[in-house]
Amino acid sequence: MNEHRAAPRGDTPDAVALWASARVTELVGDQQQPVPAYGTRAWQQLDSNAPQKAAAVITAAELWRRYGDEDALLTWFKEASAPHAPIAERKTLAELEALAKPRPPRPVQAAEGWPPVAIPGRPGWYRCLRDGRQTDVQKRQAAA
Repeated sequence: MNEHRAAPRGDTPDAVALWASARVTELVGDQQQPVPAYGTRAWQQLDSNAPQKAAAVITAAELWRRYGDEDALLTWFKEASAPHAPIAERKTLAELEALAKPRPPRPVQAAEGWPPVAIPGRPGWYRCLRDGRQTDVQKRQAAA
């Protein structure tokens, strides 16, 4: 079963994060050489059995588990930090209330190639398109 779970919040210890941290520490320990980001040119140039290479993989997996797709996260940060329109350019309360009022209903129209449309307020009556004209018919005639 492959399910994505976010890291626990608050004071709850995160066993997966603790395991990942312990493995990375075990791999690189006190080495002064930095761990390159997974998939970068520096990572690709490491020997296949280099401990930094494995540490980068574990670090990338842990970041994905906690935060998901990096590109999606960066997009969210850009949108969240985008400047908003000045208050003077925003719609007034009256404008917003006018936009919120319901619009008048559109007239019922039948369309070419579609079945007849029930006419609201007239039970048993349908509007259909015959010879290019909107025609109202009773239910027994609608199928014709």
